[in-house]
Amino acid sequence: MKRKREATKLVTSIGGQALMEGIMMRGPKKTTVGVRKSDGSIELEEIHPLDWAKKYKILRIPIVRGVVNFIDSLVTGNRALMLSADKALEDCDDPQEEMSKFDLWLEKHFGDKLVNVIMGVAMVIAIVFCVGVFFYVPTLLFNLLASAFPFLTEHMIWRSAFEGIIRIILFLVYMSLCTMNKDVKRVFQYHGAEHKTIFCYEYGLELNVKNVRKQIRFHPRCGTSFIVLMLIVGILIGLFIPFTDVLVRSSVKILLLPLTVGIGYELIKICGRHDNIITRIIAAPGVWMQHITTKEPKDDMIEVAIAALKDVIPENGEDIIR
Repeated sequence: MKRKREATKLVTSIGGQALMEGIMMRGPKKTTVGVRKSDGSIELEEIHPLDWAKKYKILRIPIVRGVVNFIDSLVTGNRALMLSADKALEDCDDPQEEMSKFDLWLEKHFGDKLVNVIMGVAMVIAIVFCVGVFFYVPTLLFNLLASAFPFLTEHMIWRSAFEGIIRIILFLVYMSLCTMNKDVKRVFQYHGAEHKTIFCYEYGLELNVKNVRKQIRFHPRCGTSFIVLMLIVGILIGLFIPFTDVLVRSSVKILLLPLTVGIGYELIKICGRHDNIITRIIAAPGVWMQHITTKEPKDDMIEVAIAALKDVIPENGEDIIR
């Protein structure tokens, strides 16, 4: 249900991430993972981000801070995800009862390192897949199209726009397919609970299920919006890359990723702090995408989000930006 925005809305630095049966909330002083365990209880555990930007002043300058925070978010988010998976499943029946011979072989030869091995292999595959799909394929498709319609090569804007639109379409299709998986859909519901709970807090309302339920689930500081902004920024950066060879152009775009991330971070930061016609236009594509990546949560999911958020709210109001 939509509600009218109020002028008294606060802007805070608190953000979060949806996990497996839980939510990570990150405040200015503390980061907490809240998980709904199999017995119905909610367990909270503090984790410690890298916080490089807090330790080294030089890493706080514009653009650079975006890259640093992006790396921090990836590392901390992955740790939180693994922690939530462990806690959500630790009370389940002994997994060895249903282990196959192959699973038992892996357990015997890798032991406690099994999860790290699997995660390492999965990460390599994911990186190769992303590079291939989001960098190589769009450029290859444009070159094939340009061979049939040479006039498209007269202006770089056609190439950059085509490649960018293809990337956005691929991302949209991928996220839409993810919603077909029931486990991913539950993560998206926790994502909605995270946004609603933060909105409830920013409007100064008591943190309870009833008040959180009334909030909208589309937040301008969402990671989904950040990814969409990076895709759009990539289109603009592509205008200044003169190379047409598939491998060379793709390689240059990969090398320019830090710049893309840095600009995207500054834009999402501006949209999170200011609410006007310009920031709404900038944030609009990401908000539209959130219709896919956030779903209406159940009450027990909201309870997890509330518990995690309450645990990271500082007593002295350090989280309030304005």
